[in-house]
Amino acid sequence: MIAQPALEQLADILGPKGFTTDAADIAPWTTDWRGLYHGRAAALLSPASTAEVQGVLHIANEAGLRVVPQGGNTSMVGGATPDDSGDMLIVSTRRMNRIRVLDPDANLVIAEAGVILANLHDAVRAQGRRFPLTLGARGSATVGGLVSTNAGGTQVLRFGTMRKLVLGIEAVLPDGALYEGLAALKKDNRGYDLTQLLIAAEGTLGIVTAASLHLVPDVLDRAVAWVGVDSPDQALELLRMMEASSGNAIESFELIPDSSLRLVLKHIADTRAPLVGAHPWHVLIEYVRSMPDAPNPGEALEGLLGAAFEAGRLRDAALAASEAQADSFWKIRDSISAAERAHGPAMQHDISVPVDDMPRFIREAGGEVERAFPGVWVNAYGHLGDGNVHFHVRAPEGTTDPDWRIKIGKPASHMVYDLVAAAGGSISAEHGIGQMKRDELGRLSSPARITVLRAIKSALDPKGIMNPGKLVP
Repeated sequence: MIAQPALEQLADILGPKGFTTDAADIAPWTTDWRGLYHGRAAALLSPASTAEVQGVLHIANEAGLRVVPQGGNTSMVGGATPDDSGDMLIVSTRRMNRIRVLDPDANLVIAEAGVILANLHDAVRAQGRRFPLTLGARGSATVGGLVSTNAGGTQVLRFGTMRKLVLGIEAVLPDGALYEGLAALKKDNRGYDLTQLLIAAEGTLGIVTAASLHLVPDVLDRAVAWVGVDSPDQALELLRMMEASSGNAIESFELIPDSSLRLVLKHIADTRAPLVGAHPWHVLIEYVRSMPDAPNPGEALEGLLGAAFEAGRLRDAALAASEAQADSFWKIRDSISAAERAHGPAMQHDISVPVDDMPRFIREAGGEVERAFPGVWVNAYGHLGDGNVHFHVRAPEGTTDPDWRIKIGKPASHMVYDLVAAAGGSISAEHGIGQMKRDELGRLSSPARITVLRAIKSALDPKGIMNPGKLVP
């Protein structure tokens, strides 16, 4: 139990809009997006400024109160969910939603942690610029969460993960001290880079309160195509061919198995198959133009598809004839997770291996898992060009056993992660570790990696108040 005087101090700092102990108000924020993790919290704290975050963490550190930072609560690995003890504090950054600076000439925006990604997109687009990171949860994911998990998404192929787009960070450390690192310096050689350390730290080292982010010129126009291919191998050959001819104009290249397409068509309203006939694999391609003198995207992508068809590197293709049709193609890709959740139990794995090895991994690892656990089926989809796919092991059709995840799913996940480790890959490409993968990180990581993680955590958060039970084994 948290002592009443500490709660009263927190209430004094935050006021009625920023402090509640009402169970009904707190309840929506104690379950993760996938519905796998459920907890309880003593209070929901919603600071409206960096100074209030400092006050919260100063009190928490002095009293040894455990804190769970939370942005949009869209974590895929239970990274923002409290445990069931009931004595944790959820610190939500959703009220910190100001864009402090927007400088299109400098291609710079400084956004507070609670700014929702879709709102950031709209704000910078109004100034002729673009923040080049997007994902399915853009309507709820926040800047602080994106930084703290090093989010990826569908434009990593060209622009990289969040780590590549962050120019600086403001953050409050566990004792309430303020790290002022927002200056977008091209060179800064003052030793350890705390900005980079806080990226992907999942709130275990402090709370990100604002970030300086890199912008690029807005897209003038784009072309989007849906392509049917025989295999992931053929898809990678197609990507290499297109990259050689178009450079970085290919901004997205998403691999989708037919099984994922069928799930979306079954469970998501207003979706239809882009191609006539069945194809074992599909690719969603986006070609963009940001400068007026660049090739016309529609003509360029049509030419690339024609050449690829002549070379035998695709089976069929549909080039979106309008923005509405392009959006309908993307709706299929963005709806896969929701369709899977509606269909039934599955074990989700966000993994990466070297790009050139990904087709082999999908083929061989998928086959091994399906043979080892008869009846399951593997859906592997996602960002082929950056070596990251969502490798999901689905329960057999009609499974109703509530313990399937424990009896079959967990052993299957062990096998998947063993195969990833054997391939020299990572068990977390873009979703983070959270609580879902914490034990696996400890099991499969080298002693050196674990020693360093624990040493950094102990040095910056000696009382262990920041997001306990997440990331660090």
